[in-house]
Amino acid sequence: MGDGYYSWMIVATALVLMMTTPALAFFYGGMTRTKSTLNMMMMSFSAMGAVGIVFVLWGWSIGWGADGIGNGNGKLISSPANTFGLLHVSSSNYIFVLFQMTFAVITVALISGSIADRVKMSSWIVFSVLWVTLVYVVIAHNVWGGGWFYSHFPNLDYAGGTVVHINAGVAGGILALVIGRRAGWPRNPGKPHNVTLTMLGAGLLWFGWYGFNVGSIVFTPNDKWDAIGGCDGDTTCQLMTQFTHETGVTFMNTTLATMAAMLAWLLVERVLRGKATSLGAASGVVAGLVAITPSCGSVNTLGAICVGAIAGAVCAVAIGLKYKLGLDDSLDVVGVHLTGGIIGALLIGFFGTVKSPQGIDDLFPSGDGGLFYGGNANLLWHQFLGVAFTVVWCGVVTLIIAYLIKVTIGWRVTSDAEVEGIDVNEHGESAYDWGTSAPTGAVASHVGAGASV
Repeated sequence: MGDGYYSWMIVATALVLMMTTPALAFFYGGMTRTKSTLNMMMMSFSAMGAVGIVFVLWGWSIGWGADGIGNGNGKLISSPANTFGLLHVSSSNYIFVLFQMTFAVITVALISGSIADRVKMSSWIVFSVLWVTLVYVVIAHNVWGGGWFYSHFPNLDYAGGTVVHINAGVAGGILALVIGRRAGWPRNPGKPHNVTLTMLGAGLLWFGWYGFNVGSIVFTPNDKWDAIGGCDGDTTCQLMTQFTHETGVTFMNTTLATMAAMLAWLLVERVLRGKATSLGAASGVVAGLVAITPSCGSVNTLGAICVGAIAGAVCAVAIGLKYKLGLDDSLDVVGVHLTGGIIGALLIGFFGTVKSPQGIDDLFPSGDGGLFYGGNANLLWHQFLGVAFTVVWCGVVTLIIAYLIKVTIGWRVTSDAEVEGIDVNEHGESAYDWGTSAPTGAVASHVGAGASV
């Protein structure tokens, strides 16, 4: 059982890492303008590098404490004293550190979609380091790491509805406000230049999300698993029963919710805009994945379908609100991730079941489920508090970080660079060769060096 579980966690970790690159890079890259494609993809790649190193050096110790996997210390922010890096983590537990690291990486990468086409790469990397340190690991500590908030107001988040998606959605919205609109927006909103690339990214995200959700299994053997499997107190049998049951439920729920969300999004598109688009299908897939992320371990199959359908329909409407609000959320991070994350987290209060793998009966000893399953408002209230804590902490701290960067090194590329194309000006490259003249500068020297080999 141990070897099989660790083997699965290695696969799950690799799947989540793939969600950032190439999956999210493709998804976002296809949705931008032609002359911004590489920069958008580079924001995902650079987040992987910067956040990964930061997480191992101090993010893990702040978020999860010094005593191994998931042992909190009842503080809002865990002290990293004497735990710099992984000094107190056994190498046999590295896989858990790496798994959590991939979550931090994709959370930061998701934020980049709100500020496409206008940000300096250096500013983005500085933001990534500061934000994962001051926002992400604090929220993770208080949702998954046993921090003060969870110890006082426990709430359910199986795989990151609050920690990842609401967190990224709030941060993306704050940055879009502080940095400002793209040149010409909303008169020229900038259409996706390659929907094929976006749909490929959405398909890879769906595939990788099974590592995200199903890989988030947490073993807590108890009498529940003994009763289900008839193990008669055998711990190994209990673990095997839990693993089989929990992975099956989360896999099924993730799949059904995503399917339902895609269909709901297409239906809303058809009714409101007259066409059911391929971009809508891709966005619906992501909306469903986002919404089921916090709830995949706490609802049954019918609940999963309802969560996905509601999220797909609501997010399809929400993405249009940015024009009314004047918020240039370039790639709909607020409309999909913030909205979908809130829906998924709150609907646990309605569709959560006592017999769920995550164990609502353990969270609330009275055995209260969701409102639709014989419960009262207790579970919904705790879910609301979890959402509120994430929104407030992330909103305030992100605003401070955003303004500090704005008044120091600055966020935006020059207006000329934005119009000409951020790819050429920031990276000296172009995503597509249109048969124009030979490259110059750094790219020319690189090509020349390659040709001489």
